[in-house]
Amino acid sequence: MYYAHFGLKEPPFKITPNTDFFFPGGNRGAVLEALRYAILHGEGIVKVVGEVGSGKTMLCRMLQTQLPEHVDNVYLANPSMAPEDVLHAIALELRLDLPSGLSRLEVMQRLQQVLLEKHEAKRQVVVFVEEAQGMPLATLEEIRLLTNLETRHHKLLQIVLFGQPELDDNLNQREIRQLKERITHSFYLGPLSKDEIAEYLMFRLRAAGYFGPPLFTKRAIKQLATMAQGLVRRVNILADKSLLAAFAANTYQVTPRHVAAAIRDSEFAQEIKRPARRWVGFAWIGVFFVLAGVGAYAWSQGLLPLPTMMNTQSSEPVETAQPLPVQVDQLAAPDVVQEIEQREEASLAWLSSIAPEYITIQLAYHAAGSALDQERQPMLAQLVLDNLHVMQAKVGDKASVIILYGAYKSRQEALTELQSLPAALQTGTHLRTIAGVREELLQHQ
Repeated sequence: MYYAHFGLKEPPFKITPNTDFFFPGGNRGAVLEALRYAILHGEGIVKVVGEVGSGKTMLCRMLQTQLPEHVDNVYLANPSMAPEDVLHAIALELRLDLPSGLSRLEVMQRLQQVLLEKHEAKRQVVVFVEEAQGMPLATLEEIRLLTNLETRHHKLLQIVLFGQPELDDNLNQREIRQLKERITHSFYLGPLSKDEIAEYLMFRLRAAGYFGPPLFTKRAIKQLATMAQGLVRRVNILADKSLLAAFAANTYQVTPRHVAAAIRDSEFAQEIKRPARRWVGFAWIGVFFVLAGVGAYAWSQGLLPLPTMMNTQSSEPVETAQPLPVQVDQLAAPDVVQEIEQREEASLAWLSSIAPEYITIQLAYHAAGSALDQERQPMLAQLVLDNLHVMQAKVGDKASVIILYGAYKSRQEALTELQSLPAALQTGTHLRTIAGVREELLQHQ
């Protein structure tokens, strides 16, 4: 529905794999070329591992289109296949007419004969196995036995396994070690970096017919990348919803506000189980001071009107010389309470969802119930709210509040972001690993 609004010819971020939208960045193009070479020149079994939503299916579809005409593709998409069904499934894909009631040995002999005929005709057969991590070990072993079909010099069947990291766990089991020994090439689809996600977004938009300037602001991309964790499927979901939010607001650029709306509307943003409720009070306290700082900064910059009072000598209202402090009841409006709850949930879920080796910026560590210093409070208003995370911590027996900002793949990325923050926030700020924060919080559960 937003396509005409942004000058698009088709949806740019559909999660259904479309080879016209294959993104060669993020090492995907290099892996594709390596897979093509391994299939055409290698022997044994090839393995491709990546997290859920990392683009394995897209890579598989793209590989099928890139192989030359003399290569016949067999695609197995059912991970729960029983061992005795593997041969029949391959035979069916190769259009073998098998009489009913044949034994496993007879089916194997028929399959070998067909493969020999294809080999003599200078044709090659490759079997793509999707969701291999979900296959029973006995089925994987049956697939391994297929590599025994060979001539004196060549394998008659090439096998490519696509799976999640659990596939590696399965292959490490002793009863299937023979399969692991047959794997001659292994490839890993890692998450996209923030810069690669920016390239990915523009690449998909261009492929869908967009010719204008960047639609996503840098802050919006950063916020989207933080939640997507480099996973292509999540990027697609969030980008699509963000464009819809921008369309609904009748704007032509996606900002952090639109990405935040997309995150709240996404299922995976709520998939992490919330930690114990005893963190709640401290999370509310931390967010209260953030919001109080935002209000004070807005008043000081003239973004909000100063409170007024009546002159006792006349009916004319007079501005007070100083802004009144934020009162608790001023923060108790339903929309603000809802925002606090959303930040609380996002902060707790965020800590559990980020990779432990990532680096975060600790902005503050102060006693619960005490405000941040006056200089630092207004500076928080300049940051992306969805990147601020407030949690309970402890110093001895005293409850404290820790405020973190963002998550970064490397210490250098975190340091670069830290140096871009307002000078007042950089004082007393330091970098921490996600693992370190988790360990500290778990000690006081």
